[in-house]
Amino acid sequence: MRSGTGPDPLLALDGHVVLDPRPSAPSLGRSWSTCTAVHCSPYAFAFASFVSAALGYYFATSQDLLNSQYGSLADFQQAIAELREIFPAEDTVSTDPDDLHVHGSSENDYHPAFCCVLPQSTEDVVKIVKVANKYKMPITPYSGGTSLEGHFRSPIGGICLDMSRMDRVLEIHEADSDLVCQPGAQWMEINALLKKKAMNIYLQLDPGPGATIGGMISTGCSGTNAVRYGTAKAEWILNVTVVLPSGEVIKTRRRSRKSSAGFDTTKLFVGAEGTLGIITEATIRLAPLLPTAVAVVQFPDVRKATEAVTEVMNQGVGIQCVELCDDDFMRSTNIYGMSQRKWPEKDSLFFKFQGPTPRAIQETASIVKAITKKYGGTGFELAKTDKEAADLWQDRKNALYSGLALVPGCRGWSTDVCVPVSRLPDLVYETKKDMQESGITSTIVGHVGDGNFHALLLINSDEQLEIARGVVHRMVKRAIALDGTCTGEHGVGIGKRKYLIDELGEGTVELMKTVKRAMDPYNLFNPGKLYPDSKTTQPEKH
Repeated sequence: MRSGTGPDPLLALDGHVVLDPRPSAPSLGRSWSTCTAVHCSPYAFAFASFVSAALGYYFATSQDLLNSQYGSLADFQQAIAELREIFPAEDTVSTDPDDLHVHGSSENDYHPAFCCVLPQSTEDVVKIVKVANKYKMPITPYSGGTSLEGHFRSPIGGICLDMSRMDRVLEIHEADSDLVCQPGAQWMEINALLKKKAMNIYLQLDPGPGATIGGMISTGCSGTNAVRYGTAKAEWILNVTVVLPSGEVIKTRRRSRKSSAGFDTTKLFVGAEGTLGIITEATIRLAPLLPTAVAVVQFPDVRKATEAVTEVMNQGVGIQCVELCDDDFMRSTNIYGMSQRKWPEKDSLFFKFQGPTPRAIQETASIVKAITKKYGGTGFELAKTDKEAADLWQDRKNALYSGLALVPGCRGWSTDVCVPVSRLPDLVYETKKDMQESGITSTIVGHVGDGNFHALLLINSDEQLEIARGVVHRMVKRAIALDGTCTGEHGVGIGKRKYLIDELGEGTVELMKTVKRAMDPYNLFNPGKLYPDSKTTQPEKH
């Protein structure tokens, strides 16, 4: 088991989680200070955590129709004892404060489980779920710990189900371009394995480094490749094996590329954020690994850049990725100092072209160059070698580290929204204007080919945190008003719950809750996430 109470790379701010990978980043004052675990009796520790967390959770959900009544502290103690009997290995069930801290806390709040359990098989998960049912003890799944909206925090304690040991690739079907793996497998390690085996296929879903298959499916993830391949909610997840809240195991369908047999139960668990079932295996489609090239071009402003992207995408050329990096981001890249060049500090587009031959890629580049020029694009540069392409793209991938360089010692609040592509210029323009008027330093990086963009707000005081809350709130409201979504790829978790009714409508949200109540009547699986309170009881803190 992991130990230590050093800074967690995920820092929660009022349900929103932000990134800071720097181990030396300082505290920002008392309300931002690290909560250090006290090495006392694990049950005394658990009781203190339970009282503080459960009271807050009760007031947040007492009017909600999902169950909020769980077992007593004595029940939870008995459940932990029973889990130790089932899993006698010393490192499988832990109540060590350091382990609980790692799995349930950040530098800015503390929502630990009462114990961490590390299963190694579907059968292990079934045993854990049955104990949870017996003692009415909630379960919070955990694996990569990279989610950005508080998905793996445990607001009322319970069991942290750490899936990191279920990380095997079980089968690779090269001829069918698919594989079967466990939920703790990391997407980058899967691609490294495929490359090692010299297979010309890869997993094209590309969220943040360290993300695992279970979390990727559960949040409906995507990344820079989404403009070409879509998201996890597309047809890339062929089936999942799931342990239901009852302890029953189901497999949603077989491995054929398509099926019209009944409704799509696989999709029931894609984006459900671990609230309907625990994924223990998945069959995933893979894509052919095609040649690529990278190009960069600068624009006079964000509006012109996003308008150019709209026309480029409507041409149907071979675009694998198209990323907007605003002028502040380009400035931060120069400050960060890891780039191989000094960039013009202008709003820029990074393109990754894809095609079966060099000629196809060159034709795409020519079309894109002509379109960007029409919208004021200058300095169009197409990488001449694979190394140059990798260096160019690495500058885009360093977005977080570069952004933090703008304000030394700051924290970064990362959030995302998504709108129809034609509405993106207005959204980006208004958001940048709002940030500037609010005095918040920020960068914008967008997967603009599908209307999705990320804002990194840089904060170094509680006062700026409150200002940033307002900026993010207005950004989300603006996106929904433009027929968009509060989250393009980060998921809902705790941080975006309050926007779901505005976005989907009370009828749709109630349908989601109806499914949840039917499958998980005791609300044991990842409670406090995804499903909002009724609109009349939701606090509008912003």
